[in-house]
Amino acid sequence: MDAVNHLEYNTERPKLIIPEYGRHFQKMVDYAVSIEDREERNRVAQAIISVMGNLQPHLRDVPDFQHKLWDQLFIMSDFKLDVDSPFPITSKEVLQQRPDPLEYPQNHPKYRFYGNNIKRMIDVATNWEKGDKRSGLEYAIANHMKKCYLNWNKDSVDDKVIFKHLYELSDGKIDLASDGENLTDSGQFLKNRTAKSNRGGSGKKSSRGGSRGKKRY
Repeated sequence: MDAVNHLEYNTERPKLIIPEYGRHFQKMVDYAVSIEDREERNRVAQAIISVMGNLQPHLRDVPDFQHKLWDQLFIMSDFKLDVDSPFPITSKEVLQQRPDPLEYPQNHPKYRFYGNNIKRMIDVATNWEKGDKRSGLEYAIANHMKKCYLNWNKDSVDDKVIFKHLYELSDGKIDLASDGENLTDSGQFLKNRTAKSNRGGSGKKSSRGGSRGKKRY
């Protein structure tokens, strides 16, 4: 009956700072903090680090991993452990410091279905000297724009529409409409897309068909 009365529930126990190590590790760290003799405290801290490294033996001798273990030891002690660390001790304020917000691109392209990479490719092409290399890149960009347009519109598209959009996105620096050449036929893009979808579907059918006739227990 006394054993039942002295049961400990997790809701009544102190909160674990790093739950992955478990409560026994936390008690070891708390014990190390309570040791008054500095030499003994250093010895216990080294023993705790050794046990922590044994959980991942393939990493325990890596310097960066050792630094991580010492950081975790100080975190688990709430930075109350006063021992000689082989690495610089990260302060509590630095760990609690919020990171700077990331700067996300705020550009809002007129034709979003082309994506931002198309605009980057166009900017690269306009900086090249005019010639066969630039012409090839311009037509490659136009063909890719046509494929993106078909993914968005799911229907055929006139090359003049692509040329017009390319002219606008390049600020008038790329004008393929005057060349009189045509892009890859829309049907070819749609055919390739259909072929890819059929290949993906055939694999699923075969996997279902292969399971037929098998007994299930």
